[in-house]
Amino acid sequence: MPPAYVKPYVKRQKNGMADAEAICEAVTRTNMRFVPIKTPEQQSGLVLHRTRHLLIRQQTAVINAIRAHLAEFGIVAPVGRKGVEELLLVVADGNDKRVPDVVHACLGALRTQLLSLKKQILELDRMIMAWYRSNETSRRLHYIPGVGPLLATALVANVANPGAFRSGRNFSAWIGLVPKQHSSGGKDTLGSISKQGDRYLSSLFVAGALSVIRYAKAHGSKHRPWLTALLARRPAKVAAIALANKLARMAWAMMAKGERYRNPVALAA
Repeated sequence: MPPAYVKPYVKRQKNGMADAEAICEAVTRTNMRFVPIKTPEQQSGLVLHRTRHLLIRQQTAVINAIRAHLAEFGIVAPVGRKGVEELLLVVADGNDKRVPDVVHACLGALRTQLLSLKKQILELDRMIMAWYRSNETSRRLHYIPGVGPLLATALVANVANPGAFRSGRNFSAWIGLVPKQHSSGGKDTLGSISKQGDRYLSSLFVAGALSVIRYAKAHGSKHRPWLTALLARRPAKVAAIALANKLARMAWAMMAKGERYRNPVALAA
């Protein structure tokens, strides 16, 4: 059971006896939600994704540190991969007198750490790709627009039982791609997207939706009238959330029913 759903049954204070009593009370509720147990393969996939995500955050931190330290000496590079490569060349050049020797030594250590992180991330990417090729469900999910091997394998690793969700909307809400509600008296009031749900999956879905929108803007979106109408009245990032919600529902339907992706009628025409 999710701890947040057990917490309301804790009467007073927090100790082992009160927690055990709350668990016994919560488990008897007919509307209680339970967390399906993952297989060793799924748990291994989660470890793989979480390790990669941690290394990417560390890589970003190291890059930001190198940029900040060199900026103190007036050395600034453009944003992006080429800019980082320019800064690494400065760090590797021991004859560059713009940077003191002590700073060169410190930044050299950061450069070594950054190169090591890049190598480790590349190896994890290869492992994810190998797992994607070996899993039939992830290969089917890859046909959804905006869903690549990274998102496909993350879905397979996170969702132990797709049938535990009653609908695609429940699945999308579990990820965190639906607006939060503040409804009362029969009046529905929807707010912005909350931070609840699985932030890793939601970020991957939004990134995939943005890639679909970029492709539609570059090559035209006449075959996707729904997306065309949405982009005409909403900003691209707002449309990306709505599209990510739609993609999540497609993914749930394919996992729950074992189906393959079918192009919309307008796209197939």
